Amino acid sequence: MYEKDTDKLFEELKIKPDAEKFIAQNQNELTMSLHEYLAKLLQEKHLEKKDIVKTINKDDKHIYHIFDGSRNPSREKLLTISRAMQLNLDETQYLLRYGGFGILYPRNKWDAVVIAAIEKNLSIQKTNELLQTLGLPFLNEYKEKKKNEGDGKEL
Repeated sequence: MYEKDTDKLFEELKIKPDAEKFIAQNQNELTMSLHEYLAKLLQEKHLEKKDIVKTINKDDKHIYHIFDGSRNPSREKLLTISRAMQLNLDETQYLLRYGGFGILYPRNKWDAVVIAAIEKNLSIQKTNELLQTLGLPFLNEYKEKKKNEGDGKEL
């Protein structure tokens, strides 16, 4: 994918920290946008957006906006997209990075369950069943439930 590794890019910036020149000379080495990465994954895996949306929720137009780059997803929505696309762990971690989020962290209980689900290639439904069994919020509920834990409101 890239010709230079990250260490080489760091070295170039340390020796001559000229950001404009660096970007001009290394345009092909820089990361793509989230929607570009999603498009690349769709093409590589021979998937269609409509099938991903149908797998997640046929009425969720927000997913289309994520794929075209006009809306920013939550971390949990990206993980839901990851399961719908049956991405492996590396692809999922890259997806989270492209989305501007931290990668899945095995010391976090919820993240650990999602990692296990990815490694077992579980569907969204099976992932949610596993989360429910362990008393954890579903993929689509994690952010909202976590945000509202302190105020006693249940979504």
